[in-house]
This record gives sequence, C-alpha cells and structure tokens, in this order.
Amino acid sequence: MTLLHLFDLDGTLMYGSAAPVEISRQLGLEAEIAELERAFGAREIGPQDFSRAARDMWADLTPAHVRAAFDGAPWLAGIRDVWQEIRERGDYCAVISLSPSFFVELLLEWGAHAAHGSVFPEVPFTRPVDVAGILTPEGKLTVADRLCARFGVTRADCVAYGDSMTDAVLFGALPRSVAVNARPHLAERATHVYEGRDLREAYQLLGRTRPGVAAS
Repeated sequence: MTLLHLFDLDGTLMYGSAAPVEISRQLGLEAEIAELERAFGAREIGPQDFSRAARDMWADLTPAHVRAAFDGAPWLAGIRDVWQEIRERGDYCAVISLSPSFFVELLLEWGAHAAHGSVFPEVPFTRPVDVAGILTPEGKLTVADRLCARFGVTRADCVAYGDSMTDAVLFGALPRSVAVNARPHLAERATHVYEGRDLREAYQLLGRTRPGVAAS
C-alpha cells in the first residue's frame, strides 16, 4: 500500500517555534510577532488577517533574512532521514502549512515531494497579500485532496502529522494521524502521540521503518 504522509510545519517539524516567529526574529520583531501569534491563538484574528499583518510587519524582509530564518530554525532531528525513507518505500511526503509559501517551499530541498503554504508575494515585497491564497485549516484538507489526486492515492492512504487545532480538520478526515508535541485537545484525536525532538521516532510509531534506519 502506498502512503501519503502530510506534515504540518509550525510546532510539528519545528520544535517550539513557527516560521513567522523565526522570520520576525531576523528583523528584531520578536515582541510584535508574539502579539500577533497570541491574537491568532486566541482566535481574535484568522489566517487572512494574520497574513496581512505579517506582510506589513515584514516590509524590510529580504531573501537573506528568509534563508537565515530557515537555516537557524529549531528543526526536529531526522527530517531528511524520514523523507528519504518514505521515498525509498515508494511512498510520498508533503508539507501543508498556513505559514508563508516562500518559507515552506524551502523544504523541497530536504526531499519533500510537495510543499504548500499560504501564497505570499515574492520577497522583497512589492505587492500586498492576496487573501485568496491564504490557507485555512479547512484549506489544508483541500490541498490534501489535490495531492491525493496527484499521487494516485485516497484519503484512506494518508497519514497526518500535526500539533495544534489548525490540524484538527486533517486529523478528523484521515484514518492515521501522529500528534507531534501537540496540544492535548489534538493529541486526544490522534492515532499516535509523540513527544520529543526526533521525527524518526515519531515516524517509527507507524511501524513502517526499515530495519536499517534507526534514530540516533
């Protein structure tokens, strides 16, 4: 059976942080992004308002800032190992995140078959955010369905990895899910629960790791 593994980014592949936080850190905007994240977590604003505010906050953002944010982020260990293992099995792996596309798509360099984020203008910004391209939790499922069609699988063949309620729609629609360092209300919906900093260990909960690939 061919599986499609669908990974969230913020708080899932990245330990205790998020792409907007790491981007803002490069610009010295830690306090500003903390307030924006708080408002989003409290549901005072939605993904579209968050993205518009972030784009305005990042007016001075350059590609060098984005690369530094990506390279310096607190990634879980073993991401590339897991994705190589998935590829060797003939399975597929993709990232679906509400974070900016220009950051999420860098994960294609690590072996993801696909990477989908909220569509932002190119960096440095010369255009506003088109809110039609901003992903929502429900939009994650729409992207997952498109990926199923692309790779010739169905929802029954998917595994979702996530940490927060923005992943709840996927967890509810798919038969297998791995809560990674997740909030309790998401963990209780998952088929597997992992706490730690090594994606290889989370992946092993599915019982599909080859004997030669072990966490270290």
